[in-house]
Amino acid sequence: MTSSSDRSPAVDVHAPKSYEIRTYGCQMNVHDSERLAGLLEEAGYVRAPEGSDGDADVVVFNTCAVRENADNRLYGNLGRLAPKKASRPGMQIAVGGCLAQKDRDTIVRKAPWVDVVFGTHNIGKLPVLLERARVQEEAQVEIAESLEAFPSTLPTRRESAYAAWVSISVGCNNTCTFCIVPALRGKEKDRRPGEILAEVEALVAEGVSEITLLGQNVNAYGSDIGDREAFSKLLRACGRIEGLERVRFTSPHPRDFTDDVIAAMAETPNVMPQLHMPLQSGSDTVLKAMRRSYRQSRYLDIIRKVREAIPHAAITTDIIVGFPGETEEDFEETLHVVREARFAQAFTFQYSKRPGTPAATMENQIPKEVVQERYMRLVALQEEISWEENKKQVGRTLDLMVAEGEGRKDDATHRLSGRAADNRLVHFTKPDQEVRPGDVVTVEVTYAAPHHLLAEGPVLDVRRTRAGDAWEKRNAEKAAKPAGVLLGLPKIGVPAPLPAATSGCGCD
Repeated sequence: MTSSSDRSPAVDVHAPKSYEIRTYGCQMNVHDSERLAGLLEEAGYVRAPEGSDGDADVVVFNTCAVRENADNRLYGNLGRLAPKKASRPGMQIAVGGCLAQKDRDTIVRKAPWVDVVFGTHNIGKLPVLLERARVQEEAQVEIAESLEAFPSTLPTRRESAYAAWVSISVGCNNTCTFCIVPALRGKEKDRRPGEILAEVEALVAEGVSEITLLGQNVNAYGSDIGDREAFSKLLRACGRIEGLERVRFTSPHPRDFTDDVIAAMAETPNVMPQLHMPLQSGSDTVLKAMRRSYRQSRYLDIIRKVREAIPHAAITTDIIVGFPGETEEDFEETLHVVREARFAQAFTFQYSKRPGTPAATMENQIPKEVVQERYMRLVALQEEISWEENKKQVGRTLDLMVAEGEGRKDDATHRLSGRAADNRLVHFTKPDQEVRPGDVVTVEVTYAAPHHLLAEGPVLDVRRTRAGDAWEKRNAEKAAKPAGVLLGLPKIGVPAPLPAATSGCGCD
């Protein structure tokens, strides 16, 4: 007879299973993870508490394949989870995203404790594959070769009540020699304008006041539906949606950036005076080797036209240092463009081999120490320019959309943080009255640092918004139901602060 002290603790078989999603890579992956969360919650799972660190019933890795050591990072993390899975009956591990699309069966061979492998084209299958793996007690590997359904038709768990992604296209038709994304995401496929605008209108009805139009090459939108001016028309149409206060987009490609888009940006009040325009290199020789279909003069001409039409625009960029064959003269051309363009920020990447790309096998790979030295010179120059450009903001009165979680030191400094229209980050003195994320405050800039601004005086005005109301409602619901809830259809993900995240692939 077994004593009560020898019995295992009772398990509540009716308790919902928890999930954790770990996301690597660019905004597309962040957006896909929002969808994965929505799918799992629709299937009855609940989000694991912050800091669970693999203690969830289901752990999903949404992977990136564009960095040289992406696979090492994944297998290292999978290895650390293996003991937890062995000691926790019923726990499941799933791997999706670009690396899963690329490596397929390799993942299960190297990490046989993985239960599900799915690709970039069939994220909607995750709940079914998890259940099939549980019933059949064997790994499920399912990689679709083409898009099964446009991802925005899937349920999505939004993290923000006031800001959201809206995907307008998936895939990419470019053939940049350093980028593997087209091979993993497929050819560009556009959504119909009516579907996009209906989604935006539904989001605004929920309280969203800022949307970011998202695509691998956002301003090529229209090539799949036969309208070369479709993107500028879409921007103008967003300007007619009542209650939509801010519109952004990422990431465009210089090849497709046309004058009608500049005009739409300048003439549509809720399209923000901010542009993220990837440069990658200032050298025509390197741009040709990268298979980038523009040259330095074309790029600087775009910058000039944007500044003429939108004088206060903040322009940001991506730059790759040390591409194969890059000479000192080539690198000096990049520094020249940085000086001429005067970017508000630049996201700089040391070239690393992307397995499966033409650049990975090119001759004249640059020694690591040379790449590092050039990288440090570029960073130093851009820091100087960013600071000079930010100093020009001192004394200006700005309207900020109050942000959530942007200021790591806000509690200690008794400040809040927000984003200006041009997307600059501003930390401001916390007013006596309540201010919620999504509300708008008016402040005067008193100090500039290279990567942020300060408004140390009193807040000049506070405007309570429907977006702030939506944030307050969401938090009340979370307090009543800690696991979080879906926020209605259609649902989309919250964008990371623009410009593109520093961990992005830099492939636009």
